[in-house]
This record gives sequence, C-alpha cells and structure tokens, in this order.
Amino acid sequence: MGNMNQMMKQVKKMQEQMLKAQEELGTKTLEGSSGGGVVTVQVNGHKKVTAITIKPEAVDPDDVEMLQDLVIAAVNDAMGKAEELANKDMGKFTGGMNIPGLF
Repeated sequence: MGNMNQMMKQVKKMQEQMLKAQEELGTKTLEGSSGGGVVTVQVNGHKKVTAITIKPEAVDPDDVEMLQDLVIAAVNDAMGKAEELANKDMGKFTGGMNIPGLF
C-alpha cells in the first residue's frame, strides 16, 4: 500500500509540473518572418498570434497575393517554432511521446 501512495504522490507532482510548464509556454514569445523580414509574426507558446508587423515595402496594391503569401509563410514559420518549443518543454514529461490534446 505504501508503494501505491508514493506512486500517487509522484503522479500528482508530475501533473503539477506539467501544468506549470504549460502555463509558462503561454508567457514565451516566438517570432516568424518571411520576405527577408518584411513580414513578421509573433506567437506565444500556446500557438496564439500576438502580433503581425508588415513593413510598407511589402504592400503592393497590384500584387496582394504576394502579401498574403508572405503573411502565411511568416505565420507558419512562427507556429513551427512554437510547436518545436512545446515539444521540447513538454517532452520532458512525455518522454518524447506526442500525446494528443496535451499541448
């Protein structure tokens, strides 16, 4: 019975550490860019876009599609970095396993 209590305490501690790590991800900011930096996107560790910056030279009224592509590329770049960070930070608890819905 003592082993079971000890194991439950360890599980509870690990859950608390995981929750803290997930909260901390939300405080981290990552930046993606495209077009040599004319479009930048900031996201937090929870993969929420927090800012988009578009330099004036990226705006060409005759080529709106290019700007749209630049924004998509910058968002994808930032999201990839956020995914990488989440996998790195949360992988400590999952042993590298990708558990759906965890992060």
